[in-house]
Amino acid sequence: MSRLDEFIAGLAGKRSLVIGGAGFIGSHLTDGLVAAGAGRVTVIDDLSLGREANLALALTQEEVTLDVVDATDLDALTAIIEREGPFDLCFNLAVIPLPHSLQHPRENVDRNVAKTTAVCEVGRAGGFARLVQFSSSEVYGSAKVAPMNEDHPLNAHTPYAAAKAATDLIALSYGETFGLDIVVVRPFNTYGERQNDAAYAGLIPAVIRCAQAGEPVTVNGDGEQTRDMNYVSDTVRGSLAIAANKDLRDCALNLGHGTEVSVNAMVASILAAMGMPDHPIVHAADRPGDVRRLLAGISAARDAIGYEPLMTVEEGFARTVRWYLSSPMATGI
Repeated sequence: MSRLDEFIAGLAGKRSLVIGGAGFIGSHLTDGLVAAGAGRVTVIDDLSLGREANLALALTQEEVTLDVVDATDLDALTAIIEREGPFDLCFNLAVIPLPHSLQHPRENVDRNVAKTTAVCEVGRAGGFARLVQFSSSEVYGSAKVAPMNEDHPLNAHTPYAAAKAATDLIALSYGETFGLDIVVVRPFNTYGERQNDAAYAGLIPAVIRCAQAGEPVTVNGDGEQTRDMNYVSDTVRGSLAIAANKDLRDCALNLGHGTEVSVNAMVASILAAMGMPDHPIVHAADRPGDVRRLLAGISAARDAIGYEPLMTVEEGFARTVRWYLSSPMATGI
């Protein structure tokens, strides 16, 4: 058993609250908790982006339940805690995504901050023993140095990124002020099965949708901007191990692949996996606030939990494309 898997094995019997647990990463995290033998998994999601169908397998387990609740609703969260009893762990993945902030910046910031403060208030009242707060690589902005370690300056390019940086600090402040046990997970560009394919769709489902509709794939900017693409199972494995390592407290850890790939290369890979390598591609204006370069520094997670990504980008893309082309859960595709 690897060092990382030894940490995950320590989650057996733990009671976990997963906020945003019907979403893309959250539903995979829920599956991971079940596989680790968690004693109880209570999922909270408002289903604005998440889907109950993402939890189809998990909800067959007696220890898993779903409450459809907005994470900003402190009274509703408190009622769930009173019903279920206190939890060992809380994973906070509730979020209003980046594209929303380009059209509704104030609402995006207000709601993202409100979600985290409500969750932290639940912890301050004794609702859970340890909070795993999910951040985003977007808080760093475009790479000033690469790879981007946890001491990289925070340089938010969008209101969303600023909100995520704020929620990191808010969560950590509850640790400093009120003694909450807090650790921040900072995923880079996670992709895989169940990634949102409707409003605010991710790159892979968006490219597939355009190609299947016979429409040109639109790339914002010159397409040479880079991302650090990490398959969802690697993000989840790392997150669970971080949650289980009690020595990690009052800090943030990156989870990424440690490689970078351009948007142009990603689009070409997706189209090739679809058997449509010559499908037309058009370039549009740069997206406001788009970062130019992301490359994760993962040495801290490697040292702390033995983290190493297992999935190659090539195989991860191929698996994801196959899933979207074959799954009835992928709506609109």
